[in-house]
Amino acid sequence: MSRVKKNNCPIVIDIFAGCGGLSLGLYQSGWQGLFAVEKNKNAFDTLNHNLIRNKEHFDWPAWLPKSNLDIVEVTNRFEKELCALRGSVDLVAGGPPCQGFSMAGKREEKDTRNQLVFSYIKFVDLVRPKLLLFENVKGFTYAFNKKDNPEAVPFSQIVINRLQSIGYNIAPQVIDFSEFGIPQRRKRFILVGVLNGKEGTASSFLTSLIKHRDQFLENLRLPVNPTVSDAISDLLRSNGELPTPDRKGFYSGIYGAESSAYQVFLRIDTKSGPQFVPNSHSFAHHSDNKIKCFEQLLAECPVRGKRLNKEMREKWGIRQRSITILNPNTVSPTITGLPDDYLHYREPRILTVRECARIQSFPDWYEFKSKYTSGGDLRKSEVPRYSQVGNAIPPLFARQAGEVLKEMLKYAQ
Repeated sequence: MSRVKKNNCPIVIDIFAGCGGLSLGLYQSGWQGLFAVEKNKNAFDTLNHNLIRNKEHFDWPAWLPKSNLDIVEVTNRFEKELCALRGSVDLVAGGPPCQGFSMAGKREEKDTRNQLVFSYIKFVDLVRPKLLLFENVKGFTYAFNKKDNPEAVPFSQIVINRLQSIGYNIAPQVIDFSEFGIPQRRKRFILVGVLNGKEGTASSFLTSLIKHRDQFLENLRLPVNPTVSDAISDLLRSNGELPTPDRKGFYSGIYGAESSAYQVFLRIDTKSGPQFVPNSHSFAHHSDNKIKCFEQLLAECPVRGKRLNKEMREKWGIRQRSITILNPNTVSPTITGLPDDYLHYREPRILTVRECARIQSFPDWYEFKSKYTSGGDLRKSEVPRYSQVGNAIPPLFARQAGEVLKEMLKYAQ
């Protein structure tokens, strides 16, 4: 089954697509989406609104439902159709859920989501794209229970071995996105593969990424090392607030003046005058006691940009497991799906979804759908807005990756 490329754009399939951070960056770098696979309805609603409907990024095949889909169901139900795509797909991109591997979480070997890496391998084997891009947390490179089982192999090595066995030249690397214009310290395992590529061809990904970084950012008039303040200083609550359009009983901030090139860039194509409310810039409800605690921390706590240790939390009467007061003059720690982890550097409150999205490099026109947060057992089945943002690949990095991957198509045979 051959595909007609629009404007001769290379074709990509995004699996484990989440809310679309990777797809957005690839769209911006000139890739044509064929389809995306995302199981969770909340995340798919965001992807659907922005990239399927509004940007028409995907040339969706008639045989595949345009809805949230389970990768296991897709590979089992549409095996024949996927095999028919061989030779026409330039890239399969995406990364399975990372919670079971994350060093910041419980890191459970028996987490059922860990097995989805084998669904990724099966999908790649069926489609045989010219290139592949795999992303996961740094913890993916560490074996479980290495102390008791010295011969334990990390999942990263299992994936590498399987992909090499079906003909891919593979280059694994751990990349810190803060080195590529993202105001966030976020280290991720990135694996690039080239079908039937000669030895070393896949390793050109990181080399080219670094080589082209400065010129890429200069062309967009962006700094190499933006700070938290560069990202969100125009979104202060003190600018004023209006009722949140899609969250009854809550208030959202209005735009302040742009004060950095990063802000100018992310506000392109957005109605961003002072009378406009940025999407998902809704402030949390804090108790009076919590506000007083936050005010005291901002006034007296000397630690910025680092998670407060147990002694510090006890000293300041903080009961939650983790909290970091952001430093406006440096990059942020890794944005997660837990909004209570970070205290705004200037105002006694946690970050809004939009502020997290800014730190993740999502443009302001990108609208997030579904509820803002979830609690209790609902965390197992729902992916609210904060989690969508925290789980995403920063689009600005994905855009740079997309430019390099287009160049690498010449290595695939």
